Formats: sequence, structure tokens, C-alpha cells
Amino acid sequence: MPPEESFAGQEDSLHLRDYLRIVSKRKGLLLTIVCIAVTAAALSAFSKVPLYTASTRVLIDKNFDTGRIDGVNGSPYAGWDPNFQQTQFEMIRSESVALRVVKNLQLDTKYRHYFIEDKPVEPGMSSLIADWLSSLLTDAAKGLEGLLSPQLAEEDGGEEMLTEAEGEQIVAEEQSDAEKIAELIQFSIDVKPVRNTKLADVFYTHKKPEVAQLIADALVQAYIDETLDIKTSTARNALQWMTAKAEDEQKKLEASEQSLQKYMRDNDIVTVENKLTVLPERLSSFSKELSEAQTKEKEHEAIYRQIERAGKDYKALETIPLFADNAVLRQLRTQLVASEQKVRELSAKYGEKHPAMQQALEEQRVLQRERRAEIDRITSSARNAYELAKSKVRDITTMMNEAKAELLNTNERFVQYSILNRTKEMNRTVFEALSSSIKKTDVTTQSMDIKIWATKKAELPKFPSKPNKRMYLLAGLVAGLGGGLGLIFFLDYLDNTAGSAKEIEERYGLTVLGSVVDMAGKKHNIETFVRDNPLSPTAESYRLIRSSLLLSTPERPPRVILMTSMVQQEGKSTTTKNLAHILAQNNKKVLIVDCDMRRPRQHSMFGIVNNYGLSNYLSGNIDEKQTLIRQIPDSEVYLIPSGPVPPNPAELLNSSKMLQLVQEMPEKFDFVLLDSPPVQQVTDSFALAPIADGTVLVVRAGHTTYDLLDSGIKRLREGHGHLLGVVLNRLKKKHADKGYYGYYSYNSHYSNYYSTYSSKDDKGGKKKEEPKQEA
Repeated sequence: MPPEESFAGQEDSLHLRDYLRIVSKRKGLLLTIVCIAVTAAALSAFSKVPLYTASTRVLIDKNFDTGRIDGVNGSPYAGWDPNFQQTQFEMIRSESVALRVVKNLQLDTKYRHYFIEDKPVEPGMSSLIADWLSSLLTDAAKGLEGLLSPQLAEEDGGEEMLTEAEGEQIVAEEQSDAEKIAELIQFSIDVKPVRNTKLADVFYTHKKPEVAQLIADALVQAYIDETLDIKTSTARNALQWMTAKAEDEQKKLEASEQSLQKYMRDNDIVTVENKLTVLPERLSSFSKELSEAQTKEKEHEAIYRQIERAGKDYKALETIPLFADNAVLRQLRTQLVASEQKVRELSAKYGEKHPAMQQALEEQRVLQRERRAEIDRITSSARNAYELAKSKVRDITTMMNEAKAELLNTNERFVQYSILNRTKEMNRTVFEALSSSIKKTDVTTQSMDIKIWATKKAELPKFPSKPNKRMYLLAGLVAGLGGGLGLIFFLDYLDNTAGSAKEIEERYGLTVLGSVVDMAGKKHNIETFVRDNPLSPTAESYRLIRSSLLLSTPERPPRVILMTSMVQQEGKSTTTKNLAHILAQNNKKVLIVDCDMRRPRQHSMFGIVNNYGLSNYLSGNIDEKQTLIRQIPDSEVYLIPSGPVPPNPAELLNSSKMLQLVQEMPEKFDFVLLDSPPVQQVTDSFALAPIADGTVLVVRAGHTTYDLLDSGIKRLREGHGHLLGVVLNRLKKKHADKGYYGYYSYNSHYSNYYSTYSSKDDKGGKKKEEPKQEA
């Protein structure tokens, strides 16, 4: 994997085995939490006072028979109310029902000791602490409110003082024993409907089974009495109201009747009714006559206007139909025509002064005068007819207006009469309805709107209903499991340390060469245990590391290997020593070079004096009498100790002599292990990484964080160091990835196989005492 991808923090989705691994890793914590939760639940369950619950069953339904009396039909859907059942349940749990039970059973006197204890109870330490914390929190809240809004605090001061004063008054008015017992009963009542029925179960819980049975039965009777009282009280109030209302309506009815009678007398309403019948007929007749008169007026007016336009033009007048159709004028015109013809005949025979001629002319003049006189008469007659028509229209209009006025006056009086009459009838209707309702209410006062019937009496409870110990234990178990799992998953989320080979390989793309399980107990010394116990599972772990290391490069096994870690106390030097012993088992010569010249450890683990070593060689202080390379007795392991601590270790390790040493040693030894300081504390390892064939990074499981690994691996790669892989050291068995590439699974098999293994000394054959393990 390229370097830029190794720090991407690949986060694959978690599988079930990952969750199981997390749980297995902290199963001790989980079991502890579960045990605590179950123990707490058990203590809580067994410390509580046992309570007994008695139940009775009651039928609750609407009484539709009363609905028929009130005028409501008897259909079961007529009075359907979706909130009816819940309302009745709340009534059963109400304070008034509880007080009625106390009164009926004399619980405040006869059975007072079952509810109220007179022993003074001294507050325990827990209650004192709770009260102190409550007052402290209250003071703190008030102080904070005052800091945030001083003005608001001042404004609220008076109200707060008033509230406190009211509180003192309430405290001064202590509850009576009956009210206290009723309140206790309320808290212990439970009502549950029976599914798909109109039945309900009423439960009551008390520490005494006899009391529970007694009160359970009394609750139903108290509920029935309370319902009847509500009905009676409601009916009584309704009767009182309706009676008072009926009296008022009766007075209104009498007053309206008197007003109507007086109005009828003052306005002669009897003749008004007759006039209301006659006047419309008269108006209709007047309307018809007026229409005819107006038509005639228009006709006469048209003729008169023609006569006025003709004026004294008699010839034009004679063309008007009135004149043309006149018989007298027609006769005169005939005579005039005959006269004119006679005059023309005589004028042909005689002169103008001839007596016959004079007589004919005189006759003609007489006829003309008669014609003009007739025309004037007709004209005057037409004028008179027109004036008479106009006068008739005026007279008929006047009479019709008078009839209209009289009719309107009559209507107004009749409307007022109708209003008074309607008021009277309305008052009569209201009064009669109230009287009828009073009679019906009086009849139905003793009937109930609700059917209530106890279908089952309460039985004496034999076993306590609370506390449910099984449920307590189950709840404790569930709470413990839930809380424990949540806690261990949260701790695992917060855990940023390298814990498994799988995580390291997926995160950095590095091969985990092997893992060394932490040796249980305090008697094991890992520094000597592998050499002294070559067939132990721990030694086998190092053999797996050796095999992986020899196969880590394609062409040939690495010979110069840099051993380092992120920080101290990760087991780098111990791993180097044990790996050297394992590498040397196949007749290989292994050289350990202690390059940690700041805090050297190899000489102390091998028991060699560190007076001369690598620092002397690199600084040029060579003593031919001193041997640089020391062979470990009874092994093919050799050591170059670090020597005295120099002032400049980094410069010495970066010198040409160090490079020359590293290049010459592989000619004499099969493997060279360079034990270098941690990379996060000093830069010595970065000088050695380029000259080694590869670097092995020792990581302490559950100790080294991924932040350290991110920066350390990045710096090693930037310094051109070739990382061969990672050794996961001091891995807890519970944290091990069972079955992952065989690291822990393989060691587990060897652990079982070598479980009875022990080394024996050469002399007595006794088991050696296992050395103490060091950090």
C-alpha cells in the first residue's frame, strides 16, 4: 500500500465477529456491571413491602331508555360518545369517589392505622443529602437568574413573597385524615377496560389483602352513589332553573296578552280586518278605471291637439276624422255642393242681381254659416271632452291615493297587531315547553343516564402483586446488559491504542509478523523465559515472527534488521534479545548491536559489563585490549554493547564508521539486529533506517496509540526506511484476534499442548520456578 493510503484510516463496516471481539475483550467489565445491576434490582425487589391487589368487574354503559323519555330515539348510536368510557374511568379515580369510600367504610376512624402511621420518622442520611442538594440547586438557580436579569428578579420579588405567603397559608391549613386517606386511595386505584366489551376491571392495591378487597368493592358502590348524586343534583338544579324561568315566561305571556288586547281595543282591529279585505278590491277597481280614463284622456288629447294645429282653417278641420265623420257636416257639405251647382246653373242663365241668383247665393251663404257653426260646435265639444277626461283621471287618481293611504295605515296597524300576537304566541310556546320539561324532569329525576352494575365481587388476594421480583431481576439483567454493552462499546470507541493485528494491517498496510501474548502472572521474566523454555507457546510465537521475517523480502531474507518502537516501555529490547535466540537456534550466528546509547539495556539483560562498546568504536577511542564483540555463553548470539553514554549519539550513528560497521558485520554473522532508540523520542533510528535491510516496529498492544503510529510510520517512510512489519507485543489473551491469520489461534493450540510443560534442571530434575516478568 502506498504511504499516502496507509494513513487514510480505512474504516470498514464492523461485522458480528468484531462486536463479539469487543465484548470478549471487556467481558469482565460487562459481567461486573450485570452483576451490580441484578444485585441492585434484587435488593430493591426484596426490600420493598409486598402489596396485594384486589379487583372487581363492573358494567358501564349509557342508559338509552332515559333518552326515549327526553325525546331521543332509542338507537344505540344516538348517544354515542367516544370519550364516555375514559370519562367514567376518571370519575372512579376521582377524589370525590375516594372521599365517599373513606366516609362509607369509616377509614379515617376505624381503619386509620392501615393508612396513617403516627410514629415520627427521622430523616435518614440519604434524605438529608437529597434535601441539601435540592436547596443548593434551588439557590444556585435563583442566583443565576438574578445575575442574568436583576430587574426581572426585583419585579418577581413581590410575587415570590406572595407565593410563599400563600404556601404558608396552605401549609397552615393541614389536610384532614379523610383527605389524606382519600389521596392515598386515589394513587392506588387502577381501571382497565375489558377488550371488546363494556366491562371494566377496577383494581385497588394495598399492603393488607383484606383492606384491598374491602376497598375494591366499596369503590364500585361509591361510584354508583356519586353518579346518582350527580344526576340528582343536576336534575334539581335544572328544575330550579326551569321553574324560575317558567315564572318569568308566565309573566311575559300575561303582559303580552294584555298589550295585545289593549291594542286591539284602541285600534278597532275587528274593522281593520274587514278593511284589509275590502280595500284591496277597491284599489284594484280604481286601478282599472284609472287605466281606462287615462286611455280616453290620451284619445281626446290627440284629437284636441289636431284641432289646435288646424286653427280656423275649416277645410283642414274637416279633414280631421272627428269632423269628417260628423253626419251634420256631411249633410251640410252635400247641400253646399248642391247649392254651388245651382249657383253655377243660374249664373249661366242670369246675372248676379237676378232675384233667383240672389236667392241661390243667399242659400249658399246660409249653408256655409251653418257649416262653420257646426265645426265650432264640434271643436268646443272636443275641447270639453278633453277637459272632462283630464278631470276624471285626476279624480280617480285622488281616490286611489286615498285608498292606498288608508290601506297602508290599516297594514301598519295590522303589522303591529301581528307583532304583538306573535310575541304572545312565542311566550305561550316557551311557557308550555318549560312546563312540559318540568314535568318530564320531575318524572326522570330518579332514573340514571348510565347503567352501572357490579358483575363480579372482589376476591381476597392470596399472593402479592408488587413487587414483581422476576420483572425486577429481568429489568436489572436487561439494564445491566444494556448499560454494560453501551459502556464497553463506548470505551472501545474511545480506545485509540493499537489492539489487534487486523486493525494495524488494515490501517497501515503493514504485515504483522507476529504477536506475543502477555505472560500471565508476576513470576515470569520474558527476558529469559524464551531461552529457558524453548518449547513454550511464547517461544513458538517468536518462531512465527522469525518465519514471517525470513519471508518478508522477495529475493533473500533480510540480514541487517533495525529493531525500534514508538516510545519506551514497549518491549523493543526484549523482543530483540528473544528474536536473536530464536534466529540462532538453526546454527546461525546472530549479532545484536545495542544502538540505544542513551538508555542501553542489552548488556544488563545478558549480564555483560558496559565499559566498552559501540560509542567507543564510533568515536575512535579504540582500545586494542578491549573486545568489541562479546559472545553470549552457550549460544550463537553475539553482542556489541552500547558503551559509555556519549554526548552526541545521533552524530555517531550517522557517521561513516557506523555505515562501515553495518556493511562489514554481515560477512561474519548471518543476522545483525540493531536495537535502536524509539522514533518518537530521538532521531537516532532515522539515521540507521536507510543502512539496514529493513525495520521491524515493535508495538505494545493496548499501549501504543494510533496517533503515535501515524506520525512515526510517516517519518520512517519519509526517511527512506523499509518497514518489514510489526511485532504486536504483550497482547492480552482477551484482546487477541482469535483465528485471525492464526496468530493467536496457533498460539492457543500450543498453549494447550504445552500446558503441562516445565523445564527441569540437569541435576535434580525438579521444576524450575518461573522467573518474574518485568515490564
